[in-house]
Amino acid sequence: MRAGNGILKSVIVCGAVFVAAAQSPESNGEKLVNGNDCTGCHALDSQGAGPSWKAIAKRYAGQAGAPAKLSAKIRAGGSGTWGDVAMTPHSDVTDAQGRQMVSWILSLKDAPASAPEAPSKTYTYKPRNGPAVQLDFAIFASGTSGKVTKDIFRGYELFNSYCYRCHGTDAAGSELGPDLRHSLAGSMTQQQFIAIAMAGRKDKGMPSWAGFLSKQEVTQTYQYTKGRSLDLVPPGRPPD
Repeated sequence: MRAGNGILKSVIVCGAVFVAAAQSPESNGEKLVNGNDCTGCHALDSQGAGPSWKAIAKRYAGQAGAPAKLSAKIRAGGSGTWGDVAMTPHSDVTDAQGRQMVSWILSLKDAPASAPEAPSKTYTYKPRNGPAVQLDFAIFASGTSGKVTKDIFRGYELFNSYCYRCHGTDAAGSELGPDLRHSLAGSMTQQQFIAIAMAGRKDKGMPSWAGFLSKQEVTQTYQYTKGRSLDLVPPGRPPD
């Protein structure tokens, strides 16, 4: 028996027959996507470290070999199709699971767009050197004297747990990794920072943090490092 896209299964409990619809491949695929680290780099209709689900669905719509090709891509990872940022391999995903994930992604071709985000609040700060800057996140907690926000302090904790070994204490750089204060004072954007952190740089020995750190945690690390690049967040443990 079938109901819509699901297969009806009859279950006998204490003599009564209940009919339940089995989950569709798309439903299973969505659960698999959300249960992995995929959402750290991809979103419904906005570019992140990787392309949006809808962009992928539109590119491969109607292609007979797309499910097998994309399932293999999920398992093997790699770069080149959507840019130079490499997608991390997911060798623990089976081919059957990958095809279910792809089935859900391809079903999003005509999905309605996400509700537009409310305009973000901007914060103006005057560094010790240079002109005033505007940021879309707060560095200091309101109503305090020099105390950083919870997000900035969490970024400090994360940086000094995972990043300082290569990028130096206080993000000042070392022989193993560049001074991120200079990178963020230059042309590196928040999106680029997150993309590099999530995907890693295998050729330079930088690991991928996707699946270990969430996108929110990488964003908090970025905010702390950005504050350091502007010399607004002091060296050492910032007052919180």
